[in-house]
Amino acid sequence: MFSFNYRKADSGSQFVPLLYAHLINNGMIPFLDTMNMKPGQKLFEHINNAINSCKVGVAVLTDRYFDSYFCLHELALLNESKKRVVPIFYDVKPSQLQVKNNARYPPQVLQRFSEALEETKYTVGLTFDSLNGDWTELQRKISDAVIMNLFEVEEEEERRRRTACNIQP
Repeated sequence: MFSFNYRKADSGSQFVPLLYAHLINNGMIPFLDTMNMKPGQKLFEHINNAINSCKVGVAVLTDRYFDSYFCLHELALLNESKKRVVPIFYDVKPSQLQVKNNARYPPQVLQRFSEALEETKYTVGLTFDSLNGDWTELQRKISDAVIMNLFEVEEEEERRRRTACNIQP
């Protein structure tokens, strides 16, 4: 399973739901808050559980992503729980990843968010220019990246299990 981390106001109304449907149609099981949560469920509890149980996170980083406490919290949780993160630099460059100057967070929260963005800045991702980019090609690239990362994570987990049990391949 994998989880989406995105700013709904920027990319959630079109791009992310289309990508979600594409990945479902290709046999994957993504977590997307608008599709997997029901009225009455606790937002942080449900999303934190999804992140803790996923193997890979897809972070769609947009210009206003950095204004969202929820987005930054989810990215920090993905990094802190050592999940594979596939960043999608959607109309932003990795060098632009920083908490907005007007953000008013306690120092420890600001440090947590800044560390998550710094780690993501140096993670190989996919770039997309919404004015000139090919949506179909981006969907294919994201699907390929998710499949590859899920496969690699599962292989690593299997190697660890075998090592822990002294089982030869």
